Amino acid sequence: MDPTLYVILDRTVTRGRDLEEILEAVIAGGGRMVQLREKTWPSGRLLPLAERLRERCRQAAVTFIVNDRVDLALAVDADGVHLGQDDLPPRAARPLLRRHMRLGLSTHTVAQARTAQDDGADYVAVGSMFPTATKPDFELVGPELARNVRPHLHVPLVGIGGITPDNVGEVIRAGADGVAVISAVCAADDPTAATRRFLQAIREARNLTGPGRPL
Repeated sequence: MDPTLYVILDRTVTRGRDLEEILEAVIAGGGRMVQLREKTWPSGRLLPLAERLRERCRQAAVTFIVNDRVDLALAVDADGVHLGQDDLPPRAARPLLRRHMRLGLSTHTVAQARTAQDDGADYVAVGSMFPTATKPDFELVGPELARNVRPHLHVPLVGIGGITPDNVGEVIRAGADGVAVISAVCAADDPTAATRRFLQAIREARNLTGPGRPL
């Protein structure tokens, strides 16, 4: 698992393009970690899509994570599941997962990040770094939270929320090992080019701060 650039595939922001097309663009751009985020489709409709995305990720050696749904992650043998503060707690989710599966958790405070790690999270996301339209109820915490959280974690730290190629350097320099993005890639005119821009900006920021923590 390499969380350098963690692209969240959300069909609501793809401007009519299907998620398989976006995934191909991310792979072509050098992305190596994606998440399937779907809040409204029923399981029967979502399963075939998840299976196709999972298979393509396996072929390309890309880490495939499922948002929220432990059952779906297990059904498609995903590489992991990502949970929010209102989802199944990590201490309850961890025993359900297969040994190879990664567990990630979204957090908004230092205390939440520490608890996530203590309860078995393999990586911790913090945000929102910047204002975002993808999550209307976002809690703005800024890169300063990443800076405050970093000393307390030995697992990878991922910044999320409103991140673009122009501001990603702030998040990396604050201590994040990688960033999770939705609209900045999925809604881009050219998702492949957007992926490459992100990776270049992250490399440049790391030249000042040192390497991240791939798992």
